[in-house]
Amino acid sequence: MSRTSPGRLQPGPADLSGTGPRRPERLAWLVLLLTLIGLAAAFSSGPSGAATTDSGDGGPPTASQSAQVADIVKTFPSGSVAPAVVVYDNADGRPLTGAQLEQITRRAQPLGALGLAPEAARPVVLKGKVATVAVLLPADAGGERNTAAIEKIRQTAADGITQPLRAQVTGGPAFRADIAAVFKGADTTLLIATASVVGLLLLVTYRSPVLWLVPLAVVATGDQVAAVLVGALAPHAGIEVSASSAGILSVLVFGAGTDYALLLVSRYRDELHLTEDRFTAMARAWRGTAPSVVASGTTVVLSLLTLLAAELTGNRGLGFAGAIGILVAMGFALIVLPAVLVLPGRWLFWPLIPEAGQAPAVDRRGVWARIGTAVAGRPARVALAGSALLVLLSCGALDLHTGLARSDSFRKTPEAVLGQRTLATVQPAGAGEPLTLISTPAAADEVLAAARRTPGVASVTAGDRTAAHARATAVLAAGPGTDASDAAITRLRSDLARIPGARALVGGTTAENYDVERATEHDTRLVVPLVLAIVCMVLIALLRSLVAPVLLVATVIASYFAALGASWIIFRTVYDFPALDTTVPLLSFLFLVALGVDYNIFLIARAREETLAGHRTRTAILRSLSVTGGVITSAGILLAAVFAVLGVLPLITLTQIGVIVGIGVLLDTLLVRTVLVPALVLLTGKRFWWPGRPEQETARPGRLPG
Repeated sequence: MSRTSPGRLQPGPADLSGTGPRRPERLAWLVLLLTLIGLAAAFSSGPSGAATTDSGDGGPPTASQSAQVADIVKTFPSGSVAPAVVVYDNADGRPLTGAQLEQITRRAQPLGALGLAPEAARPVVLKGKVATVAVLLPADAGGERNTAAIEKIRQTAADGITQPLRAQVTGGPAFRADIAAVFKGADTTLLIATASVVGLLLLVTYRSPVLWLVPLAVVATGDQVAAVLVGALAPHAGIEVSASSAGILSVLVFGAGTDYALLLVSRYRDELHLTEDRFTAMARAWRGTAPSVVASGTTVVLSLLTLLAAELTGNRGLGFAGAIGILVAMGFALIVLPAVLVLPGRWLFWPLIPEAGQAPAVDRRGVWARIGTAVAGRPARVALAGSALLVLLSCGALDLHTGLARSDSFRKTPEAVLGQRTLATVQPAGAGEPLTLISTPAAADEVLAAARRTPGVASVTAGDRTAAHARATAVLAAGPGTDASDAAITRLRSDLARIPGARALVGGTTAENYDVERATEHDTRLVVPLVLAIVCMVLIALLRSLVAPVLLVATVIASYFAALGASWIIFRTVYDFPALDTTVPLLSFLFLVALGVDYNIFLIARAREETLAGHRTRTAILRSLSVTGGVITSAGILLAAVFAVLGVLPLITLTQIGVIVGIGVLLDTLLVRTVLVPALVLLTGKRFWWPGRPEQETARPGRLPG
């Protein structure tokens, strides 16, 4: 490969030295053939999806008290059943009449016939306003079986009753059925929405009726391959992948895969301006793009793998699935996409077909070149203004609240939650999800007495026993997920732990949510430093600098807090969300830092390449901005839109992640990477690369530097 001026490539035979004229084309066809064979094998023998569990998210840590209680309860005779509770009341809040109680009594017998113990389905009237009928179902019923049972119970409960009397079904089985309903068809909905958004944005970006189909088809195929691989490998690794993690997997593959595709296509189009041979152009584009893609993809993969050290099974599942998804996206972007792009020829770009001899993007005075010139005129003011804006947005998170109760976690309130709220009008707020107390039989009475003395506990009822354990039920005065409820659980566990020989444990759904929150705090303290360390190490290895990684990581952290603050303002004023789910800040940080560093790498790796080509750092960053600004902007807008697609699912947690990451990515692309970072590079000059000295190095002949 020859050069006539710094950073300007000219056509030459060196790229294909030692190859026959048809060898690149044969290699491309071989790649496609092997890809098709691999796809056929994967889709014919692999699972249909990535999810390996019916739950909406992972449960508490296996070492937590609530997880231990759940395992012990299964050993009780009553542990094999779970009650679905039919709640009857008047929609206008009036007391139940005698005629209505007769209707409820007539419904009890057919309801009981749907459960394991028909005799247990007896109406219980609470304060004259609410009546309940318990239907005992198998505790271990699978998702489809449980959902079918709940649907039948709801139909039977409402059959023949007259308004204003209404029936609502709540309880553990009903909650599981409603969560399953949230994700029913979610994979298809999410895939269609994501593919539609990506396709539309690619069409706008390329302004070609054909070209946009190529990266979309390649990335969509990669997404399906990733789902099959995750579903096949997760059970062998002892990993549970929830339905929500499977949804995020598709978003990650589409977002990252399309970003990589945009980078490669942009570089390929530039190289087509410099040579008549499309295979030579692709070889040069690949060598110029691959280091950035590998570096950014490796950063994301390693960051996601830090979740394997987390306590929460849901976090581990997401880390495992996401890492495989990014690896697949990298593979398809660097192996399959080049073959699909190069075989058809230049006509793929119609009507804007690149011709040899035209000026490449780096030499054209486009909008990003003009922005770079404006930033270069006043870099100190630009850096100060950009930093001030990020600080101002971050202030929106000063009153941020975390800890979203399960009853508040749905965009549209399901019937199980409505039934629980109806019960709360005539019972203590915690009655809908009572605690389960486990102890040794010898200490059972002492445990009951201590629990009744604990502040925040409304009532305690003794349960059944086995030779090894005694069981009791405790109802809290406060509603699940509230600060008062959490404080009561902490006091209760502390009080029971002081009873000698009791080996007391506190579990139940409310305690499980409490343990999930505590585990999330632990995972955050563990994962955040690991992710930052990984990002720094990758940047140090790629840029051979110590100053650059520190500045770049600082901008990543600043954009995260700015996104968090801006999103919290939107959540409170537009969505009226009471709080963030406890897992949202950690996962948002992970995605923003890991994916946001991609744009750092795209921009600064090209700047280093231009520096090695003979340009001073000031000129190199402006040239890099002019050629990558459009790609970074397109990739960022696309990635933000892809994450926003998570809002199509009626689960607040995914909506919150989508909004925070979407806003953060837009800040990254429109402000940080394209304005603030260039200003910082201009201010620091060649010190930006310290201790490296790329201005004094020379690129090795015959290959792209960096």
